[in-house]
Amino acid sequence: MEFSGDAYLWIKAGHIISVISWMAGLLYLPRLFVYHSEADKGSDLSETLKVMERRLLRAIMYPAMFSSLFFGGLLLADVSTDWSAGWLHVKLLCGAGLVVIHLMMGRWRQDFETDSNTRPQKYFRIANEAPTILMIIIVLLVVLRPW
Repeated sequence: MEFSGDAYLWIKAGHIISVISWMAGLLYLPRLFVYHSEADKGSDLSETLKVMERRLLRAIMYPAMFSSLFFGGLLLADVSTDWSAGWLHVKLLCGAGLVVIHLMMGRWRQDFETDSNTRPQKYFRIANEAPTILMIIIVLLVVLRPW
């Protein structure tokens, strides 16, 4: 597949916008889990956090993840993609890591929804760092293209 210059730029813009939206959710949802793990089960705060977590995941994070993958896939399908570039393989691996983290967060949200979470707030504070680290690696790879 070969995109015209303008089409390629629009696809790239769609990818960047989608990734920014997805990252916002990946960084915010674990913070909600920190607060939720400290809330009493059945409390007004716990029930409010359940709604916030569900809406964030379903209305923002899943659509943003799918559109990130869609636009990213289009960029990869372009004939100009250098599949021999090592940085691209590492970037794709990190992107897969973000998908895995996203799915884990979906599972954690289900645990909170059913009041069956047993993880302490410190667990979610540490888990909050994983998307940040992957994001930094991805940005450095895309900008610097080291290999």
